[in-house]
Amino acid sequence: MNKLWTRDFKIITIGSIISMLGNSVAGFAVGLLVLDFTQSTLLYALFIVTYNIPKIVVPLFAGPYLDRFSRKKVIYVMDFLSSGVFFFMFLLLRANWFNYPFFLLIVLFIGTIDGIYTVAYESFYPNLVSKGNFSKAYSISSMIYPLAAFMVPVASFVYNLSGSAAPLFAFNSVVFFIAAVFETKIKHKEKHIDENINNDTNKGFNFIQYKTDFKEGLSYIFNEKGLLVITVYFSITMFAGGGAQTLLLPFFKNNPELFSNIPINVVTLFTIVTSFGVLGRLIGGAIHYKYKYPIDKKFTIAIFVYISISLLEGFQLYFPIPLMIISFFLIGIMGVTSFNIRISATQSYVPDNKRGRFNGTFQMIVSAGNILGQLSAGILGEFIPERQIITFFMTLNILAAILIMYRKREPVKKIYNRSV
Repeated sequence: MNKLWTRDFKIITIGSIISMLGNSVAGFAVGLLVLDFTQSTLLYALFIVTYNIPKIVVPLFAGPYLDRFSRKKVIYVMDFLSSGVFFFMFLLLRANWFNYPFFLLIVLFIGTIDGIYTVAYESFYPNLVSKGNFSKAYSISSMIYPLAAFMVPVASFVYNLSGSAAPLFAFNSVVFFIAAVFETKIKHKEKHIDENINNDTNKGFNFIQYKTDFKEGLSYIFNEKGLLVITVYFSITMFAGGGAQTLLLPFFKNNPELFSNIPINVVTLFTIVTSFGVLGRLIGGAIHYKYKYPIDKKFTIAIFVYISISLLEGFQLYFPIPLMIISFFLIGIMGVTSFNIRISATQSYVPDNKRGRFNGTFQMIVSAGNILGQLSAGILGEFIPERQIITFFMTLNILAAILIMYRKREPVKKIYNRSV
């Protein structure tokens, strides 16, 4: 097997860890800031939806561009931009200035940056992975978020201590800048640029060619039955998961009486409970790095994971705190399993010169599902208890796993059940 830890792979991993630290803190800080200012589940959900709206449109248009130009440059430019935006937010909050509509615009811009970055990163990362190491590489990738998410309890402590999110945004600005500097050191030659330009009769890139590439991205995913089934299912699971995640923090804040026997602030309790999900993801990633699942059983394992996660998420908020912690931990381990099987299989299956278009289309569709779930949860959360909404969403997810993924299992198996 070829060596995994090449120089460029080390750099992209370090850069990802650093930037993910900023993402974890930023997501928590912005959410808590808005919830405290507005005291509204709907306005909180609208803020999250606004962040995700660009992820519907931006990836679809970014994909064709990223199949022709440098993905590496886009990655570090987006991180430099993020650094500047978070520094601007730090200055605003330091001056004790908060305006809901204006912050919605800022979050919309951040969502646009993240939408472009995600497609660029997911399309570039596989090129730094040596043959036969995809499962190990994505195990490492899956551990980055859990490592970074351990910053959330620290962020909660800083927020409660200072009474402001300003220090958190200053931290974000610094870490994104450092990540961008690391990413400029990657030396990998991007072969897809020459391949795609040389295949064009005009030897360049124009609007007509862009339209052609745009259509090719859509047709590719619709002509590949396995990829289409995976995309449809994950749009539904993102709908259910997005709605459930949106309601977790409001549930803790809106139902303090349920935790009156625990001498901890409900926000701190929320971060402690959910951190066990992060710990589960970290351990799950380590398991995937050390062991490989049987190739012919990966689809079966994936289906088991999809249904098990849905059952636990559907009922875990009814559990006492100790069982809730165990549930979050198990979901974390299984979530990494789902992520690793899906992304290592699809990214190794799709040709490099089409990967940007596929990832753009996939991100657009699943982000649309995620946004619809978040918005639906926010609206329903104004009238219906959070636990009942989550149970409904997870029931829908189980039906999708059975009626879509299992029923159309043969083309999906051809993608999942491969050595990567």
